Amino acid sequence: DTYEGLAKKFKVLRIPFVRGVFVFIDSMVVGIRSLRFSASFFEDDKDSKESKFEAFLKKVFGEKIDNIIMTLSMIFSFAVAIGVFMLLPMAFSNILKLYISNYYIIAIVEGFIRVAIFIGYILLISLVPDIKRTFMYHGAEHKCINCVEHGMDLTVENVMKSSKEHKRCGTSFLIIVMIISILFFMVIRVGSIPLRILSRIVLIPVIAGISFEFLSLAGRSDSALVNILSKPGLWMQGLTTAEPTPDM
Repeated sequence: DTYEGLAKKFKVLRIPFVRGVFVFIDSMVVGIRSLRFSASFFEDDKDSKESKFEAFLKKVFGEKIDNIIMTLSMIFSFAVAIGVFMLLPMAFSNILKLYISNYYIIAIVEGFIRVAIFIGYILLISLVPDIKRTFMYHGAEHKCINCVEHGMDLTVENVMKSSKEHKRCGTSFLIIVMIISILFFMVIRVGSIPLRILSRIVLIPVIAGISFEFLSLAGRSDSALVNILSKPGLWMQGLTTAEPTPDM
């Protein structure tokens, strides 16, 4: 299959600090399509039975059912991510206002709460055997890319010797988003709770756009400063990647 991303269709979406959001959306679309492609092999199983709800959806939406499910999945994913990683830490930080008056300290604590929730989430899902296996394949992916980008032949032996960390990883992107969000929310001071909620949501595309540009820079540059700034993301990849087996 071929997927033409939004950024390829519209030049305006390739502008620096704007393109990151749409690259992220394209990545989600490709990811969900890949999952649905994988799931289709189970759906074709003779023993699998279609539920009444699935039959109803197909009857109502027809051939558009896949696109509708994909769209709803993306909306649901965004809503949960915003609620858990943006609004929940803000709610905790509001409680701290009862005991701490310094706005900057509260903003920093809110950021650390956000990172702690993310780490807790990764540790929790890593207990699932299938997710452990997925993290091994994630490590295999990084090893293959590192092998190619370091000019080595793509053989199992060379790949196994390559690093399972990569500076352009999505895990690094998420950590960069969280770090930049701390800096943004320290500078942008909003009093009322409704406006704080609105600011958290409205600034997501801005923060994502800046994070993407840094990630792109990290992929092109090997300077000491960029390598130091990339360290938190590489450390976090220790949770989302694992050493693969040769057959992987």
